[in-house]
Amino acid sequence: MPKTLADTLAARETMHVICSHPACGRSTRLDLQALIDRLGPDHGSMHQDLVGLFICSACEAAGRDRRPVFFTCIPDYERHQQARMKDWKPTFRKR
Repeated sequence: MPKTLADTLAARETMHVICSHPACGRSTRLDLQALIDRLGPDHGSMHQDLVGLFICSACEAAGRDRRPVFFTCIPDYERHQQARMKDWKPTFRKR
């Protein structure tokens, strides 16, 4: 089943879009709720679903050729860590 924008938002993941032009490399965090409002909750959130929708405005303003962008998805590590450590209790033993 393809991953949707709604799935990404529900998982509390953070997505960044990065310009691949060697003279630029700018990155920005995506507002997932704004993307859902614009594209719909069932729109895919994978690279192939989003890559054609974004261009780098800095490169466009500088007159550089258009290069593809790429995406970084960062999981909600704190939530995963809390679930993993939920039942963990430290033990201290005398030597």
